[in-house]
Amino acid sequence: MDKIIFTEEFCQPENLHPFTLTRQIQDIRVGILTIREKWEYMLGLSSYDKKEDDYKDLDRSISISTAVKDGGTCFMIHGNVLPTPKLINAIRKLKNGEFLSVKGGEGVAFRFTKSEILEKHKIKVKKSVNFSEEPVTIQFPWNIFQLNDWAIRHDFELLTQKRKSQAISKTNRIIKPSGIFIEKGARVEHCILNASAGPIYIGKNAEIMEGSMIRGPFAMGEGAVVKIGSKIYGATTLGPFCMGGGEIKNSVLFGFSNKAHDGYLGDSVIGEWCNLGAGTSNSNLKNTASEIQLWTPTGKAAAGKKCGVMMGDYSRTAVNTAINTGTVIGVSCNVFGNGLTPKHIPSFSWGSDGFDRYGFEKAITDIEAWKKLKGHSLSGNEKMVLKYIFDNF
Repeated sequence: MDKIIFTEEFCQPENLHPFTLTRQIQDIRVGILTIREKWEYMLGLSSYDKKEDDYKDLDRSISISTAVKDGGTCFMIHGNVLPTPKLINAIRKLKNGEFLSVKGGEGVAFRFTKSEILEKHKIKVKKSVNFSEEPVTIQFPWNIFQLNDWAIRHDFELLTQKRKSQAISKTNRIIKPSGIFIEKGARVEHCILNASAGPIYIGKNAEIMEGSMIRGPFAMGEGAVVKIGSKIYGATTLGPFCMGGGEIKNSVLFGFSNKAHDGYLGDSVIGEWCNLGAGTSNSNLKNTASEIQLWTPTGKAAAGKKCGVMMGDYSRTAVNTAINTGTVIGVSCNVFGNGLTPKHIPSFSWGSDGFDRYGFEKAITDIEAWKKLKGHSLSGNEKMVLKYIFDNF
């Protein structure tokens, strides 16, 4: 069976913390789909993750020797690369033992079969094939919202090609209907949808409540909800089963997260199973309009002049939390306190004044309670990953 094998090797996943603490790079959502979903859709193949001998080697992880046992062709792809039609075409033309090299440098994709396996961790490379364009890659967390406009447009074209949208109700005010696609079961009544600046994609069984104003590029996944009277503008993504409300601009919510009330969220990325309490707002621009520096595990890095909050999975804010410009919040944090938050809140923090430790068992109990609200439960693998993060980060 032919297959895709993603690898994080050479992609520096540590620079994408807090999001790569709990997931592989290829499971990051940007645009409508995750990086994995884009590749699977465009190549028409199932995917696996190359075993990296770390705590994220889970159900989809596979060794190279196991991957080729069935005699199929494998395409090993860097997990932080976003596919384009031109890149897909170049990869399809590769022959066994060839890898695609960017301008004669680093390889981004490699095709091989059982015949190219020399040893357990050694693959025979026959030829380098040059790719003339610089690929689109995710290097740092803020790249996710910076690339979201581009990614929504590409995913919209991919998902809607030769398909017909569900009819748009006449109760809505529509600008450029050709740029709007509504999947089966979605509900939109008495709203303003403006696709003149970019496409609007509304997923299966999603709902935009009355009085909401949506300006593209905008995407919402299956079962997502936009609350009454919301103001959302591009480029924004609400992942599957997310809730959006208040004012949201140029932000990505991965999935199952809530920003359901008034307050501002801008130029930000929110992981899965997060909740922003009512009135929570973030700053995305310094009063001096100067370059914003963000925390990374290897030191501070410049993110541009606009950057809000990067929030890891399972984290929450209290009512009326004021999030500082360029803030990084780790995994499973309960954020509350007076004034602006610190610029970096480590994983499993309790509060934001002094960073008391969130007890592991208490954190697990609270995550279970939040997941139960949406009909889910915490899996054994999730608990294992969370325990590793608690013990090591």
